[in-house]
Amino acid sequence: MATTADFRNGLNIEFNNDLYTIVEFQHVKPGKGGAFVRTKLKSLTTGKVIENTFNAGVKITTARIERRPHQYLYKDDLGYHFMDSNTFEQVLIEEDKINAPEFLFDGQEVDVIVHDETETILGCELPSFVELTVTYTEPGIKGDTATNATKPATLETGATVQVPLFIDQDEKIRVDTRTKSYYERVK
Repeated sequence: MATTADFRNGLNIEFNNDLYTIVEFQHVKPGKGGAFVRTKLKSLTTGKVIENTFNAGVKITTARIERRPHQYLYKDDLGYHFMDSNTFEQVLIEEDKINAPEFLFDGQEVDVIVHDETETILGCELPSFVELTVTYTEPGIKGDTATNATKPATLETGATVQVPLFIDQDEKIRVDTRTKSYYERVK
């Protein structure tokens, strides 16, 4: 158990029969009346962000959320299969619980987010940046760099991202999995 005085960004709580993480909070002490805490909460199960106000001193239940290292194995009709790096146990995760499934490749290390008390899988997060090889892209036209021009490029995982004109086929690029966009060329 914790109180509103323990609120901090990233704290996981149980609220309205769901698990939430605190995205933002603000203690407010008006000149008249009791103090309260305004919060933005993000659901760990649906990803929906809600706003809620707690009276100061209210007791809340904290939730233990763990990030466990897993390795991506393969995809089939049932979903995506991962192996726990510590216990070698295999788990199945649905596509909607993975933050960027189009950038998964064989043997990739990911973090699986698990509710510690119920052992429920809440999601799967890829590293912030992944390095992938461009399998196909049109050649850039010389002298066409006056603007911030981009072209589509197909990656080894089958995903397509917009890249600058100087990127050629068979080059390695770094992709930001949070924005699902090109970040830089790997030297």
